[in-house]
Amino acid sequence: MEVLKAGFVQGFMRMAQDGWEQGWHERNGGNLSYRLCLEEAKSVEKEFAPGQWQEIGASVPALAGAYFLVTGSGKYFRNVAIQPEESFGIIELDEKGENYRICWGLANGGRPTSELPSHLMNHEVKAGATGGRHRVIYHCHPANTIALTFVLPLSDEVFTRELWEMATECPVVFPEGIGVVPWMVPGGKDIAVATSELMKRYNVAIWAHHGMFCSGADFDETFGLMHTVEKSAEILVKVLSMQPYKRQTIQPDEFRRLAVDFKVKLPEQFLYEKHESQAGR
Repeated sequence: MEVLKAGFVQGFMRMAQDGWEQGWHERNGGNLSYRLCLEEAKSVEKEFAPGQWQEIGASVPALAGAYFLVTGSGKYFRNVAIQPEESFGIIELDEKGENYRICWGLANGGRPTSELPSHLMNHEVKAGATGGRHRVIYHCHPANTIALTFVLPLSDEVFTRELWEMATECPVVFPEGIGVVPWMVPGGKDIAVATSELMKRYNVAIWAHHGMFCSGADFDETFGLMHTVEKSAEILVKVLSMQPYKRQTIQPDEFRRLAVDFKVKLPEQFLYEKHESQAGR
């Protein structure tokens, strides 16, 4: 089957498998989507069998007519490699960006992820903010990041600063910072809107007590971003389990020096001076 041989489909499947092997996708947790370029859609369109139009649950006019690879609702990431036609599919959006139809895959009555409104609203934001460069939206349930949402203040400033401090590469990998969405019911328009607002400024949004959303240009960049944030969270969990305060850490002026050497812009809102009581949180 030509669809499964396509490079962008192989990359999609590999990323799903990598996420499963990291332990980020218990049961049917998490979802992944990829916006096809015109050439990619044309390369496999002979195998399309478009179904009926269905409502997205959100309006994304800037994405009208676009095609997306999406994981399926209730599907397991561990099955993507062995049951690809049932686990994910290619959908097309209509000329208004209000409806979608399945063109390939999601066999045997499957449907796109229940987080489709969140994915498409974030794709619309990131496509506009990056000149179309970002094509991947990834949501998963990394344990250490989720754990931190129970003990750190749910603020962009605190999460960004604490995770930046855990590894020198972090402010280079996500210099714009990290956004945090307070707990909300997943799968609906409200959380989609809240996340897309954060994605105007960030490439990472953490959903309190739930998981994380990342955006990137390709599969490697997006997976690498997710992996870096979760590894930083793991280090912080270990540090706080040893003692409540850090004996030493990277200081604001040291971040500023790092920014100069690595030619990145670090927003000053994250380089605040901490009081002693804030040393570990």
